[in-house]
Amino acid sequence: MPFIGVLPERESLFQPQPKPDVGVNDAAAWRLNPAHRQVYDKLSLALGAGLRAAPCGVDPRDCGVDPATQVFVKPMINLAGMAVRARAVPADAVPSEPGSFWCERLEGPHTSTDCLVQDGRAVWFAHTRGANEKDRERPVYWEIGADLPELEPVIADWIAAHLRGYSGLCNLEMIDGRPIEVHLRGSNGFFDFYGPQFIPAWVALVDGTDFAPPPPVPGGFVISVFGEVAISQAQIDAAARRGVRVDLDRHTAGRSAILRCAHRAPGLAVLRELTATTKNLELTRK
Repeated sequence: MPFIGVLPERESLFQPQPKPDVGVNDAAAWRLNPAHRQVYDKLSLALGAGLRAAPCGVDPRDCGVDPATQVFVKPMINLAGMAVRARAVPADAVPSEPGSFWCERLEGPHTSTDCLVQDGRAVWFAHTRGANEKDRERPVYWEIGADLPELEPVIADWIAAHLRGYSGLCNLEMIDGRPIEVHLRGSNGFFDFYGPQFIPAWVALVDGTDFAPPPPVPGGFVISVFGEVAISQAQIDAAARRGVRVDLDRHTAGRSAILRCAHRAPGLAVLRELTATTKNLELTRK
């Protein structure tokens, strides 16, 4: 199929199919876009954003970072889950880890924006805002369809500077308005909330046929059930009656399920119930 890297349980969402091969995961997107794959180099991305950063092995203290200051350590390029092995450590405890780099730690709103790009020009935005509540630096939930117009000029300028000649979908993750990761694909787990005109518009764009930007996304919430949580069919059915869809996640390390819902309150209520059961079991075992 021309969409490359689609999980079997998600195939029904990716219709119609484009004529050229289009990557929907990072490994396929890197392979299929040799002219633009440099955006996956997160060290270059950090330096380009004006952040203090260097490969592991370069001591942050030699770059003027206070020893007690927390810095982020993560792989320079990681196509199998971009946040894998990312963690915060004191500047005087950065490991000599081949293939990784350290970067000053940003504070502020964590956002993820999918953009349809036509020949290096951003023509449509879908903004998502991460929750302040985190699990090992990962937002517990994402608000899809967030109103973030102030980011659009910044993102459009970045795309114009770095993706000249590219047509398709890309994603920029940002903290406090500065890019931390770029992907030559979209946030596949959010597509359920983008509306029925999104996939056809994306396909028209890459096929080079008549393209019109889709409407703004209707929005919703994606909530992660982190940890090893046993979830029964009865719990899945009960959540569905409250408007919360539970999708078991067998592909992401450290996450048991994804909750999708139109409203945050019922989704967080289901999350609390699912994780409370696990915590009670752990207490019983102790």
